[in-house]
Amino acid sequence: MKSFISGLYHFIIEIIMWLPCHPLRRIACRLLMKRFDASSAIYRNVDLRSPYRICVGAHTNINKRCVLDGRGGLTIGSNVDIAQETNIWTEQHDYNSPTYESICKEVIIEDYVWLASRVTVLGVHIGRGAVVASGAIVTKDVPPLAIVAGVPAKIIGYRKEEALQYHLGDRARFR
Repeated sequence: MKSFISGLYHFIIEIIMWLPCHPLRRIACRLLMKRFDASSAIYRNVDLRSPYRICVGAHTNINKRCVLDGRGGLTIGSNVDIAQETNIWTEQHDYNSPTYESICKEVIIEDYVWLASRVTVLGVHIGRGAVVASGAIVTKDVPPLAIVAGVPAKIIGYRKEEALQYHLGDRARFR
């Protein structure tokens, strides 16, 4: 019975995240997530795992077909731009474990971070204003204002040391 209820819960979340009605997705996120600021935008077909452990700050964009895994705890700051098909994982398997045990690590993404399309984030802390290039796999913490790229992600530069002041999250009602 417990697995049936869990399956139904996940099915309902998938239906809501599929609907082309942004206000409805925002309401659902505010009800299901630990915290979801009303000024943030969440596009269609986002896969939420344990949404009650996910916090999303103000003016953040979460694009279509992303995976947000909250099982180990996920905190996303304000004015974060998460491009489409990005996967943020807080739980994975220990391939050296004889019993294939799970490893949980909280993911913290600070303010003004840009995760370009098809990025994979695995249990790390990404500092304020960092940029992660398309296709990168982030397995180690990223310092503030760093630009990282590659598999595994390595620092290739730094953003200019300027006060970041832009606001994201303004989206049309039906997308």
